[in-house]
Amino acid sequence: MTDWLSVTPGKAPLIVSVPHAGTVIPGDISGLVSHDLARRDADHHVDRLYAFASDLGATIVHSRISRTVIDLNRDPSGQSLYPGQATTGLCPVTTFDGEPLYTIASEPAEAEIERRRAVYFDPYHAALAEQIARLRVLHPGVVLYDAHSIRSRVPRLFDGELPQFNIGCFDGASCNPGLTDAIAADCADDSHVVNGRFKGGWITRHYGQPSRGVHAVQMELAIRGYADEDGLWPSRWDAKRAASMQAKLRTILTTCLDFAKDQK
Repeated sequence: MTDWLSVTPGKAPLIVSVPHAGTVIPGDISGLVSHDLARRDADHHVDRLYAFASDLGATIVHSRISRTVIDLNRDPSGQSLYPGQATTGLCPVTTFDGEPLYTIASEPAEAEIERRRAVYFDPYHAALAEQIARLRVLHPGVVLYDAHSIRSRVPRLFDGELPQFNIGCFDGASCNPGLTDAIAADCADDSHVVNGRFKGGWITRHYGQPSRGVHAVQMELAIRGYADEDGLWPSRWDAKRAASMQAKLRTILTTCLDFAKDQK
């Protein structure tokens, strides 16, 4: 554990990755238009939302660094995960809405991007890889669940209102289809989609190797399911909605555990 990265090890065959809930912007990050703007696109409260996962025996890997500093769920080569669609890069220079994050001529240069990768990106992924390897010694199959959320409406990224539950498995490449089918069944009474606008980021695509016993899935929640998206930002935690959402997420993570335990 460091001041920005925490790992809570569990013994169950489930890892919950929380790469985007952080809002910390270190003092050596310069040139930003506004720290408040730089924190706007965080997956607000997702760490709090999934805190119960440790009660299930899951391992939780959580970053407190703002995704504006470096996006831990992007291809480190800089290649777009969604060619032809609006997105943000490894070190974002705009918000989801297209607003500039840096003052003129202050965007991070290649050397600064490499520094941030070494200081933040590489340690986060080393921690994920270490926990996957540890649990694969104990279990024939492991589920890596990458936990995210986003505002319900972001016109630059998608049309209309996002479904409540957005399940991504890189078009079936990152996990056994039985897992996504089971998660989708858990979401049947809510708006949901499998491999819609969000098919899974670099974490899902890089670590998901079902033939080697690692099944990775991304869950992108619409924030409205647990917090108020109107008015003040960041979204205000709504205890009643959050309790209902946590009950649903407990069911989903239990499904992931049951799937992992059934692997031979």
